[in-house]
Amino acid sequence: MPRFRKMFAPPLSMAPGPLALGPDRLRDLTDFGANPGALRARSYLPEALPAQAALVAVLHGCTQTAAGYDHGAGWSALADEAGFALLFPEQQPANNPNRCFNWFSAEDVGRGRGEAESIRQMVDRMLATHGLDRNRVFVTGLSAGGAMTMAMLASYPDVFAGGAVIAGLPFGTATSVPQAFQRMRGEDAREGDALAALVRAGSGHAGPWPTLSVWQGDADRTVSPRNAALIVSQWRALHGLPAEPTRTERRNGHARRVWSDADGRDLIEEVTIAGMGHGTPLDTAGEAAGGNAGPFMLEAGISSTRDIARFWGLLPPRAAASAARGSAAEPARALVPAAPPAASAPRLHRAPEPAAADTPAGAGFVQATIENALRAAGLMR
Repeated sequence: MPRFRKMFAPPLSMAPGPLALGPDRLRDLTDFGANPGALRARSYLPEALPAQAALVAVLHGCTQTAAGYDHGAGWSALADEAGFALLFPEQQPANNPNRCFNWFSAEDVGRGRGEAESIRQMVDRMLATHGLDRNRVFVTGLSAGGAMTMAMLASYPDVFAGGAVIAGLPFGTATSVPQAFQRMRGEDAREGDALAALVRAGSGHAGPWPTLSVWQGDADRTVSPRNAALIVSQWRALHGLPAEPTRTERRNGHARRVWSDADGRDLIEEVTIAGMGHGTPLDTAGEAAGGNAGPFMLEAGISSTRDIARFWGLLPPRAAASAARGSAAEPARALVPAAPPAASAPRLHRAPEPAAADTPAGAGFVQATIENALRAAGLMR
């Protein structure tokens, strides 16, 4: 029977919602090791994969599948274009009924343990089987997958050259369900060195550290935008970077801040998506369109998938130039849809503000949230 801590996940398990599936482009990866986290492994290889290609591990959000997230975010289509391999670890209902990676469970995020070790074993299998470049291994994820991305970077900084977190949380700040609730609300007094110490303790690694791309909607009511600031603070301290960014700019109307080292190498970027709620930012209609909008896969006029690959240096020059064309001070592009969606349509953006908890309506909202979480965990009918 699954452990109780794995059955009752915090509200992050209720979002993102189910993703409408398109064609499943992924294949199963088997015999990759002891698999202590009991995860499923899926992969994608472009037909024209070059020798010593890079590898990107992609971690889906709660209630999602690997194939569904790929369909929404468009990673395999970009891999065809740019020539890199993909690994998609997939959570199983036996581990978490909502398919959340167990980002707040010490037994699953520590080096050599649980789900984190399973993902590391998958990476090793992909590298050995397909002759991939061990110096160009990257990891990214949304929501609970984003929090697990931070765990992989902390527990295996010697494996990954870079990471990208979308609506995630800093590593090591939650080890229980109550703490997970608090951290999702952005309630953490630690910053800088105190947060960096949690990462250093995760592996004993002394550096150098992976680069990091941080993405967050400023209207996210599932994971507080403060968490993006805390992630940046945690990783600035690791890299020894100042509080002020090296440069700021607008990319397709959204704020981007970059921290670079003394040699001009970009180590951290933070992209804040104006007016966007909880999900992965997409550009499905622009010159470099990709992915498919749906629940928590959000049309924002900017492709996080393409821009993350650009930040890691995975796009060929022409594609990189296209991704960067939206930089500088240009007017923001309107989010789609501009009007509230019809009742039958999936909600893509800003959710209604819940009433304050000290009002009757607020009390009902809190009670409903608890009951929904219990039902989702199988602990209440």
